Amino acid sequence: MTDKEIFNLHAEVCKALGHPLRIEVIDILGKGELCFTDILERTGGLKSNLSQHLSVMTNKGILKVRRHGKCNYYSLTSKKVARACILMREVLIDNLKKHQSALIKISVSG
Repeated sequence: MTDKEIFNLHAEVCKALGHPLRIEVIDILGKGELCFTDILERTGGLKSNLSQHLSVMTNKGILKVRRHGKCNYYSLTSKKVARACILMREVLIDNLKKHQSALIKISVSG
C-alpha cells in the first residue's frame, strides 16, 4: 500500500470523526463498552440519528458491535482512537488559550 493510499484512508477515518456526536460517543466508549440504549441516554439524541452515526463509525473500523440478547453493545476497536481524540482536544485547548492570551494583551494595550 502506498503512502497516498494510507493518507486517503486516514482522511476517511478523520471524516468519520467529523461530527460532535461521534466525538462524544468516542469519549463515552473510551470508558468501556455500552449498550445502544445507554449511549442514547447519555447523549440525549434521537434513536435514528445515533444509529446512523454508530453505523458510520462501525463501517470505518472505529467501533465494533456485539449483539447480546436484545441489545447491541458498542466499543472502540482500539483505545488509540480515544487517545487520538484526547490529543486533538488538547491541541484545541492549547490554541484557545493562545487566542485568549492574545485577546487579553490586545484589550490591555488598547
